[in-house]
Formats: sequence, C-alpha cells, structure tokens
Amino acid sequence: MNSTFSLRPARTSDVAAIKRLVAPLAEQRILMAKETVAYYESLQEFRIAESQDGDVIGCGALHVMWEDLAEIRTLAAADAWRGRGVGHVLVEDLLEKAKELGVSRVFCLTFEVDFFKRHGFEVMEDQSAVDPQVYSELLRSHDEGVAEFLDLARVKPNTLGNTRMIKHL
Repeated sequence: MNSTFSLRPARTSDVAAIKRLVAPLAEQRILMAKETVAYYESLQEFRIAESQDGDVIGCGALHVMWEDLAEIRTLAAADAWRGRGVGHVLVEDLLEKAKELGVSRVFCLTFEVDFFKRHGFEVMEDQSAVDPQVYSELLRSHDEGVAEFLDLARVKPNTLGNTRMIKHL
C-alpha cells in the first residue's frame, strides 16, 4: 500500500467529502453529479483514499449490474493528489473487490481513456456485451449506469464524449 495515503471503506461521514471531490469534475462534465441521497444509498460501494492527515483525497465505487458485470463509477481524486497514484490504487482495489464478488467483467464510462487502458480496459466497440435475455433484464433497471452500459439513447445528452470501456478479469 502507498505510504502517503491509505484506502478504507466509506462511512456516512464521508458523503460531504465525496460530494466535494465530485463537484469540480461535475462542473467540467467529467462526472455526473448525484443527489446527496444517492451517495448515502450507494455508500457500501465506495472506497475512500485518505491521506496520513485523515483528509479524504479520493473515492471510487464498484456497482454490481449483473452476475458477471460491475461498473467502476465516481472515481475522483483531489486536485492536489492527481498524478500521485490515488486513482491507480483505487482502481486496482475496486478490481480486486470485483473478483472477490465473482464478477468477470468491469465496465466504466470515462473521458480518461488512456488511464483506464493502462489498467487493462478496452474501448467497447459493439453492443454484444450481454446476451439478449440479460439485455432485456437490464432494461428493467432504473440505474443510469446500466443505461450507460447498454448505450441507451435516453442517457446520451449527459454523456457526450464519454467512452464506454470494459475489462475482462
């Protein structure tokens, strides 16, 4: 583990810090801002990067979509910590969690294509990522991440320029 920061599960007291990390990225349309209640509802999915001083310097979440499929979402690092391995350590941790849960594929929607390529993700070229029966089941989900994965038209205005990527574990 990195000696200047550590990872831990998110706590309810971290929601304000997660929102602070996401806010500038949401303004730049890199991440989607969420309502506060959504962060509380998905809190168990989050990992927090914490500096030696106890400051929240990064976050990331792993959201399970299906038996073999999960999404890395809300990956963010504080400006002062970008380029210092926070995102790398968070992604590796989330991928390890995906393996522990039995997931064999991890999806992300990102502008940071090169970053995710360095972690073994590939750009999704086609819609054959799930079989038709699973696709019809996933269509019943109200989760925006599932809609992003399926490339549904209703999410297009929010994701202009994002790239859909996937990694096989």
